[in-house]
Amino acid sequence: MISIKIADPSEVAEARRRATQIAEESGFAPADAGRAALVATELATNLVKHAGGGEMLLGAYEEPADKGIEIIALDRGRGIADLQACLADGYSSVGTAGNGLGAVLRQSHRVEIASWIGQGTVVLARLEQGTPPKSRKTSSSPWGAVAVPKPGEEVCGDSWSVSESPGARTLIVADGLGHGPEAADAAVQAIRVFHRHRDHQVATLLEYIHGGLRSTRGAAVSIARMDFVNEKVSYAGLGNVAGAIVANGTVKNMVSLSGTAGHNARKVQAFDYPFKAGIVIMHSDGLSSHLSVDKYPGLARAHPTLVAAVLYRDYARRNDDATVLVASGASGR
Repeated sequence: MISIKIADPSEVAEARRRATQIAEESGFAPADAGRAALVATELATNLVKHAGGGEMLLGAYEEPADKGIEIIALDRGRGIADLQACLADGYSSVGTAGNGLGAVLRQSHRVEIASWIGQGTVVLARLEQGTPPKSRKTSSSPWGAVAVPKPGEEVCGDSWSVSESPGARTLIVADGLGHGPEAADAAVQAIRVFHRHRDHQVATLLEYIHGGLRSTRGAAVSIARMDFVNEKVSYAGLGNVAGAIVANGTVKNMVSLSGTAGHNARKVQAFDYPFKAGIVIMHSDGLSSHLSVDKYPGLARAHPTLVAAVLYRDYARRNDDATVLVASGASGR
């Protein structure tokens, strides 16, 4: 994902340009790339007019059911008091034409919005190839993530992935040591080994990753398996990739051991945690370790990518690569 700071009208054009570029790189036809440009323009303009600026995240996504590009607008403005009114064309709180969010809805295949008075707004717009259907698509995604490079870097030194199997969902986040291309190489190699040996128990899987990263600079790696049959999460980690379970208003932090996959792993061990419902959150150390979802009513029920975006907005350290992976507790949601 790329991040674009939106502070004044001059930066709206950059958001439009990058959205068009990502759409074209994803194989979108010119008309579809034009829709992406329009959505980026409207969301960036809204950030300037209604929130005094903010940030946009743009990138491609791929899930079992569909793939395309996603455009996320983040702000810390006053929030939206009447969300349904704002979604109607012609509504404006600042005397403009009021077509912003209405246009975003029409041009996107799915749109999800979270807003809290005094805590700002996050808008997730996803576009696929082809004209959006008149009936709005509902999300069926059981996971979502945000991964953003350290400011000034072209590539993110973190990587993540998800593997689905009957009755289980396995998550991984890898944080390559340092930043830039070599860190990214280590993180990507961890994902390759993960998928090669994904049917093993999580501790054994982490051992394979440790061995597979010896030729790289190494990485902090954590793996979580959501076992829906036995109602538990098995978790194994080396280094400072954190994991937590959020359920019934409580946060349970999971245990990672010290070490670096590929270089130093004196002990690899998995820990089991009861899990019947809720969400699992994993993140690199580009985010503060003291995450909370309590101050965002209803957030845990939102699209997992929206959850990840809110946590990135409020807890990213801004001096490191930052990755947040969120998965729901619903099997086959």
